Amino acid sequence: MTARARTVYRCTECGAEYLKWGGRCDACGEWNTLAEEVERPSARTRARGKGAAPPPSTPVSIGAVEGARSARVSSGLRELDYVLGGGIVDGSVVLIGGEPGIGKSTLLLQVAASGARGGRRTLYVSAEESAPQVRLRAERLGDSALLVELLTETTLEEILSTASATRPELLVIDSIQTIYSSELEGAAGNVGQVRECAARLMRFAKESGCAVFIVGHVTKGGGVAGPKTLEHIVDTVLYFEGDGSLDFRVLRATKNRFGSVDEIGVFRMTAAGLEGVDNPSALFMGDSSTPSSGTAVTALIEGTRPVLVEIQALAAKAGYGTPQRVANGVDPRRLALLLAVLEKRSGLPVSQLDIFVNVAGGLRLSEPAGDLAIAAAIASSVYDVPLPRDSVFIGELGLGGEIRAVSQAERRLAEAAQLGRSVAYVGARGVPNRSNGTLRLSAHENLGGLFAALFRS
Repeated sequence: MTARARTVYRCTECGAEYLKWGGRCDACGEWNTLAEEVERPSARTRARGKGAAPPPSTPVSIGAVEGARSARVSSGLRELDYVLGGGIVDGSVVLIGGEPGIGKSTLLLQVAASGARGGRRTLYVSAEESAPQVRLRAERLGDSALLVELLTETTLEEILSTASATRPELLVIDSIQTIYSSELEGAAGNVGQVRECAARLMRFAKESGCAVFIVGHVTKGGGVAGPKTLEHIVDTVLYFEGDGSLDFRVLRATKNRFGSVDEIGVFRMTAAGLEGVDNPSALFMGDSSTPSSGTAVTALIEGTRPVLVEIQALAAKAGYGTPQRVANGVDPRRLALLLAVLEKRSGLPVSQLDIFVNVAGGLRLSEPAGDLAIAAAIASSVYDVPLPRDSVFIGELGLGGEIRAVSQAERRLAEAAQLGRSVAYVGARGVPNRSNGTLRLSAHENLGGLFAALFRS
């Protein structure tokens, strides 16, 4: 007897399943995200028959489990190894997302070329581009890229069959939204296809020990297209940040079962592919040879790496009735909070001014340690007075205008001193030392004392 298909509706945002269509997903609250899918029972379910239970498994004690190998394999790119936590782990599944044209395929072809150059068998599956298109990119990357085995296929079963026969040590899927399983009805890229393909690739990686890299498309909101469960299935999730029109790229780890999260790797796009940037702080600080108002430097902790970043602010008379608040690389709600503190606690007249804030280099400022630099840059633009050269601002602002201490202050100050900063403006509480080599510390309790030292001395 032939098994009957079942029609279900799944949310494209969270993957929740419903028996009938509705305008709103009750699980995540999003509207118009339910997509129709047709499910058929798998071959294993049909073979067992209705009501048959699977054979029981035998549990073992954790102490009896054979220890996993801790050795990692270099990807050939130092910055990528840093983001991954030291290199590629055998049997891991890594998802890489980013805007179109930002360098996902180039990066993974370089990783595959490095593996082939080192004697590791690699299989590059291109489900979007034709073989001649991949050949053109490989010629640009060097001779080692021509050693990579290429498969242009969109059917998951064919890909897994080829991978099982050739037994590669590294498998690249470009991309997950363009492959499909013939056991499921529905077009490639829908919720069910993406989840099923990712789950079977994960199972293949764990059973064979092959490291799998998957390219994922992104939505308008910047997340990986498909259900959120896709990110839960894989071991590591990497995102490309920044503007694709610039010559450098920022790769951030948002999930990593084999290392720390929020690590970043900085690459520069060249004619020969992506190259790691040795000193990211020099890149994000910009050109400070000519002092100008509205520019301040802060020290952030990205994962385990301290990075100096330049904050730019511009305050101008509002040309319309309602002043504009534009933030690039800064949470707009955080900017609104800081502007309210500046107006209320330090008397800075910003309510009738257009305020524009930008983080140089396309980096995203996500921790409160940059509050003091944002406030100093805005005040510098309002007063039109440049801040002291070779200065750095490190501190979190409270609603009372107080400057609070931040975590890992010693590492931030050490990075600032190493890059030639001469004075650091910090909060009076939690200051580790009054000096750090050539770096002088200027500690202040609140914004009033800081602005008095900067603009009224």
